[in-house]
Amino acid sequence: MRIAMIGTGYVGLVSAACLSEFGHEVVCVDKDASKIEALKKNIIPIFEPGLDEVVAAGVKAGRLSFTTDLKAAIPGAQVVFIAVGTPSRRGDGHADLSFVFAAAEEIAMNLSDYAVVVTKSTVPVGTSRKVEDAIKSARPDANFDVASNPEFLREGSAIEDFRRPDRVVVGCDTDRARDMMKEVYRPLFLNETPILFTTRESSELIKYAANAFLATKITFINEIASLCEKVGADVQDVARGMGLDGRIGSKFLHAGPGFGGSCFPKDTLALLKTSQQAGATTRIVEAVVNANEARKLEMAKKVEAAFGSVKGKTIAVLGLTFKPNTDDMRDAPSLVIVPYLQNQGAHIRAYDPEGAKEARRLLNVELCNDSYEALENADGLVILTEWNEFRALDLRRTKNLLKHPLMVDLRNIYRPASMAAMGFTYVSVGRRTAGAQSGEV
Repeated sequence: MRIAMIGTGYVGLVSAACLSEFGHEVVCVDKDASKIEALKKNIIPIFEPGLDEVVAAGVKAGRLSFTTDLKAAIPGAQVVFIAVGTPSRRGDGHADLSFVFAAAEEIAMNLSDYAVVVTKSTVPVGTSRKVEDAIKSARPDANFDVASNPEFLREGSAIEDFRRPDRVVVGCDTDRARDMMKEVYRPLFLNETPILFTTRESSELIKYAANAFLATKITFINEIASLCEKVGADVQDVARGMGLDGRIGSKFLHAGPGFGGSCFPKDTLALLKTSQQAGATTRIVEAVVNANEARKLEMAKKVEAAFGSVKGKTIAVLGLTFKPNTDDMRDAPSLVIVPYLQNQGAHIRAYDPEGAKEARRLLNVELCNDSYEALENADGLVILTEWNEFRALDLRRTKNLLKHPLMVDLRNIYRPASMAAMGFTYVSVGRRTAGAQSGEV
């Protein structure tokens, strides 16, 4: 099957590479000529474990190619995916669909035979109908269907998520489109992966509803963590006790500094705006959006309190990306916490295994080459992202490098009793401070 993928961002590139692995002939289209030239040389613009290998294999097999020429890519394609960005629109929080509709109009002008045009981008309910109208308006004679096929890829494990998804969701209105989408995902269909066919509106809403629910679990356990600190409970014990209930499950019950990334902040806000526009009340989603923003500032103040005062202090920060195994810093807690500490007079020395490039663009901090360089002569340490290498710090070396043995662990990756035994003042989330009492350092 010949497939065109419009957009080589995170979703487009991962999807294209994995579809080529399924045996399809996939051509990726992007207006950014420098990105396309880099991809032709197997220079991957994002960090995603294993993606470079899948891209290289697809190119070598002749099933994956890259171009800026949409006019050449569309004719003959049986399925055309729209995988362009849908960022939150400035001013009102709605998803910006300008790239989606621009792509739809260009696709319309270059369709030859029948094709299924698929919205892979995360879009509000009703967008696929509008895409259909845009194509019909530009080309009344075009022979096509529009389908919705939301992605559920987790940054850091996207390749495996595509190969072995929990489910595939497809919204379409015709048997012809349904059969075409079955062929796209034929390897998964044969492996008995659940493939849910729905209306386009249901498909679009499933994506937002799923992300909003997961964001709600994160926000809930963060609020429980704050309560744990007040009453002397341990949030990890509480989360485990909750997660063992099969109706709840343990995933996304990890207390921390708030969620970030390319999906949860944008999608919860877009769902809220969609519900407001439709006249449907979503008070839980609204509370999640507000609570998550407040959480990041609360954690910044928690760090400040642990130091007593940060004015004139050097603070080592480990981790800047919103989660490990990605270079993505969109809406990362670091973007609130670090500037707050700097505004209070702190000097920040930071290290992130993959986030340095983005950090140079988004933050004004001293970036170090490794964890221990960041720690040297710092007044204390703050862990913002749970990269694996931060889980196995040489604690004796860490203590010796710091001016004061203070660790503020906003990801709860160490055990309080062990840290106290090592002589640290250890401040975590939803648990009692271990070691010497926090205060002026």
